[in-house]
Amino acid sequence: MSVRVRLAPSPTGNLHIGTARTAVFNWLFARNRGGQFILRIEDTDLERSRPEFTQNILDGLKWLGLNWDEGPFFQSKRIDLYRDAIQKLLDAGLAYRCYCTPEELDEMRSAQKAKNQAPRYDNRHRHLTADQRAAFEAQGRQPVIRFKIDDDREIRWKDRVRDSVVWKGSDLGGDMVIARAATGTEVGQPLYNLAVVVDDIDMNITHVIRGEDHIANTAKQILLYEALGGTVPEFAHTPLILNPDGRKLSKRDGVTSISEFQKLGYTAEALANYMTLLGWTPPDSTQEIFTLEEAAKQFSFDRVNKAGAKFDWDKLDWLNSQYIHNLPVAELTDRLIPYWQEAGYEFDPEGERPWLEQLTALIGPSLTRLKDAVDMASGFFAPTVTPDEEAERQLEQEGAIAVLEAVRDQLEPDEPLDTDGVKAIVKTVTKETKLKKGLIMRSLRAALTGAVHGPDLVESWVLLHQRGVDLTRLQQILDR
Repeated sequence: MSVRVRLAPSPTGNLHIGTARTAVFNWLFARNRGGQFILRIEDTDLERSRPEFTQNILDGLKWLGLNWDEGPFFQSKRIDLYRDAIQKLLDAGLAYRCYCTPEELDEMRSAQKAKNQAPRYDNRHRHLTADQRAAFEAQGRQPVIRFKIDDDREIRWKDRVRDSVVWKGSDLGGDMVIARAATGTEVGQPLYNLAVVVDDIDMNITHVIRGEDHIANTAKQILLYEALGGTVPEFAHTPLILNPDGRKLSKRDGVTSISEFQKLGYTAEALANYMTLLGWTPPDSTQEIFTLEEAAKQFSFDRVNKAGAKFDWDKLDWLNSQYIHNLPVAELTDRLIPYWQEAGYEFDPEGERPWLEQLTALIGPSLTRLKDAVDMASGFFAPTVTPDEEAERQLEQEGAIAVLEAVRDQLEPDEPLDTDGVKAIVKTVTKETKLKKGLIMRSLRAALTGAVHGPDLVESWVLLHQRGVDLTRLQQILDR
């Protein structure tokens, strides 16, 4: 059997990390089995679906490297297919029109609550006569379409993650609405449970891989697969991503969308790598760094955990730093340039390319996230800097001003300066002033960078000299 899996996000928001992790597991399984990964956009919620969210989903999947084999298919363009399926269920007596008003449903639920009963539809319109339906329609009531659920039915499936799962029909809330209200003999807007089953049958989906929050839907959908004469796919319900408190990760926890992770400076490779570890353990449990392709070769559901996967920022940061530190300087520079541009730094990406790569080589080993390069590089792009409190205290040390004056006198602004030249200047100044080298280097760092800590001072000075700002900064301090 050729494996066919699908990702079916709803474009009612940006690509969430939970959906992205589901995409990762689908992709890994499809690639492991030499199957097909299909992308389907479930945009039947016309009020909440937005084209910008669709684009965000597509961009996020591409950025992560989760290429799909078919699609994207849009449910909004497949309405006739769903309506045909609904009519088929109506004609077979497996579905019916329900004319209950919202007020009647609220009254029913209130009565159930008063008796400490679980809320459910009591199937009161399942057996309406033609005269009763005509009377309701004469009142102007618009019926929804409900699918009949046998309370005595047991729904069983062998889940790839959770083993045997059993649901009772009586626990599914009564007959299920599969289409919204519509006038006359028309069928209204198809709802999720119906549309997803019709699509899975039409697209020959063999395995449905999704979060455990869909388990109750699965029981309902199995009944629909059977009623529509489709083959019931295999299911794998993966653990949810949890926050540090053990609750489902949500917007309240801050960053949750893939585009937000991207803006924070996480690499696609690190984030995809981390998501494989959110609920799955590789055969070699000590292995933590691998590409999607490498993970696909090892992926199987017997190593997917049942328990929820807690999101660990420290682990993600560590993984991200490993990927950053292993990038070639040229590629890392390409990735840093957009962050510097967004920060408003002025530079010529092509004309100053050698200088940018030197800067990248200098700060790259200290980066945890790509966006860290904004603060780390700010002093290299600015024409002047304002010393912080520690730097000011250093500049007030006895001998600091003498150091700056001596260095100023040694500098030739129009002459190139390399690391050997910097060391020669420091050696000369040390001899002339008879001051300790530590004081000289600390004072120079404070004046040139505005801080007492930072990347290698010699390399930093060379970069600042290439931009023609080292002498300016020294003079700025001396002129105060």
